[in-house]
Parts: sequence; C-alpha cells; structure tokens
Amino acid sequence: MPSRITCEVRDTAPVAVVRLTGELDLRTMRSVHQALDVALAAQPDALVVDLAEVTVRDRLALSVFAATARRAEEWPAVPVVLCAPSPAAARWLAETTTCRVVPVLPDCAEATRVAGETSAPRLRARLEPVAGACRRARELVVDACARWNLPDAAGPAALVLSELVGNVVRHAGTPMQVTVTLRRPYLHLAVVDGSRAAVEPGGADLHAEGGRGLLLVRELTQRWGSVPAGQGKAVWAMLPAT
Repeated sequence: MPSRITCEVRDTAPVAVVRLTGELDLRTMRSVHQALDVALAAQPDALVVDLAEVTVRDRLALSVFAATARRAEEWPAVPVVLCAPSPAAARWLAETTTCRVVPVLPDCAEATRVAGETSAPRLRARLEPVAGACRRARELVVDACARWNLPDAAGPAALVLSELVGNVVRHAGTPMQVTVTLRRPYLHLAVVDGSRAAVEPGGADLHAEGGRGLLLVRELTQRWGSVPAGQGKAVWAMLPAT
C-alpha cells in the first residue's frame, strides 16, 4: 500500500504553521515540498513545521526540510523551524545536516514563539503596473534603508528593485507585491507578480525607466533568482546589508 501524508496549513499570523500527518518517505516528500512551497508563497514572517503526527520511514526524506529552509532563506527571507518530532525522527535529524540548517524545538507553541521572535523587519507595498511603479519602488527601498541604517545599500538596492518592478510593468503587466526585508547579512528584495513567464536577463531599452536590464541586477547583487509563487512568480535579489 502506498504511503500517505497530509499537510494542513494553519495561519497563525504572522507565523504560518504546517501540520504534517502520516508517513514521510521518498514517495511522500515531494508532496511535503509542494505544501511547504505553497505556505511560503503567502510570504509569512516565519514558517513552523509540526512533526508531531509524522512517522519517518526513510531518514533521507528529512532532506526536504533543509531544502525548504535554504529556499526560504532566499525568498521570502523567513526562518523555518521544525517542532515536535518523534524520538526516532529527532535522533535522525540530529545526525543529518538538516539540524544545522533548521532549528528543531520540542513543541509547537515554543517553535511558533521562537520563529516569531526571529522574524526579520520588512516593508511591503502593493503596486500597479503603471509608469510610476518604479519610482514608488525606489522610494520604498530608500525608506527601508534609512529606517535600518543601511546608507551604502540604498543606491544599489533602489536600482535593483526599480529594474525588477520595471520588468513586471514591461512584460507581466499585472499588479505586484514588493517586499524589502532585512535579514542580515543581506538586504532581500522581492517582487511577486501574476505571470509565470520566465524572466529574461537584459532589457531592450537601456535608457528607459527600469530598462537597464536584469544584467544590472546580476552585477549589483550577491544572488538573485525566480521561483513560482501562487499563480505567478517571485523574482528575488540579495545585496549586502551595509
């Protein structure tokens, strides 16, 4: 009989809690990965994974949590915490690289509290795909850098975020959510739009508003990328927080 697992997402704002029930093995880890991706797409301040009702059948399947934490570190730049594993699962977690990437706590209440306390400061804005969107994005990131005392990051971050927003205006044409997050040692920028179309590196008009091209993003950032998010995608970038 094939193994089964269910995933229940509980929104205990600002922390999302994913409660897993059933058997975790190499067959079910894919559905777990997808459920965690869906929870991250809602951009919570932190993500807690409750393992109280999980039976781990294959210790290799625990790697799904390390993979999720690494993705969450890039976008949406939130901490991931595991809680309430069985004694056997706790022992396996301690013996793998997962514990070096994801904290493991004994109960859900403590994990939710700790995750909330370690969430990063962030500013968000909802923008329409109009000509003034790039200017509004620059204002948002300059405001964030002033609040968080990051004078050296303001200029490069404003250029990068303006390009990400300009790319949505030119190509996706959908409303977007812009997020600026300080999770040291990086300043994280993200734009979520309503189109799954791939991001192309380079703009057609280098002199247009936000038209310097995503090659500029590559030059100014530590890392950047694009991932599916809901019905659209998130394009994220990380710059040194200085």
